[in-house]
Amino acid sequence: MFFKSLREDINFAKQCDPAARSKFEIFLAYSGVKALSAHRRANFFYRIGFKLLARLVSERAKRRTGIEIHPAAKISSGVFIDHGSGVVIGETAVVEKGVILYQGVTLGGTGKEKGAKRHPTIKQNCVISSGAKILGNITIGEHSKIGAGSVVLKDIPPHSTVVGIPGRIVRINGEKFDDSDEKRDIILEELCRLRARVDELENKLSEGDKNEDI
Repeated sequence: MFFKSLREDINFAKQCDPAARSKFEIFLAYSGVKALSAHRRANFFYRIGFKLLARLVSERAKRRTGIEIHPAAKISSGVFIDHGSGVVIGETAVVEKGVILYQGVTLGGTGKEKGAKRHPTIKQNCVISSGAKILGNITIGEHSKIGAGSVVLKDIPPHSTVVGIPGRIVRINGEKFDDSDEKRDIILEELCRLRARVDELENKLSEGDKNEDI
């Protein structure tokens, strides 16, 4: 099982990276492949109860590759971490097959959630661009793309493109998405409505005072 996952990781890296000249080069030199390989060992030790050993394997891999993956994280085979430096994957994160993670990506928690699931789930064939932060127990739908530097704090439907801080959907299924409702400032709208009502009442009072004078 371990070697099958390694083969799938190498094959997917070869498919995704046009700079890769051979599978042997990927096996020897790609930090993302090395980090995933170490994680699968650490995850095995974690599942059978050797949690300290799992953590030591994970920490050694972090020092060698610059990629930090908690031993309990669930990562499918056929995942590609490109360049990889600064990638952090939390304890309860789930990464499915065909996902590409670029450098500086964080699949982390918000620090406010409690319970068994505190980190995101990344569904199949997603692309998470450089520096993106996906935080909390949320789900990124299949075939979605998260733009560089985005901060995503809520569920994203499949086939979406997300950009910005906080992350907002700009496309779904290749078509522009109208997020005008998301951009609305409800508090500001309510204050404006109340202000208009106050002005209306003041005008009525002023008219009443004038009528009394007459």
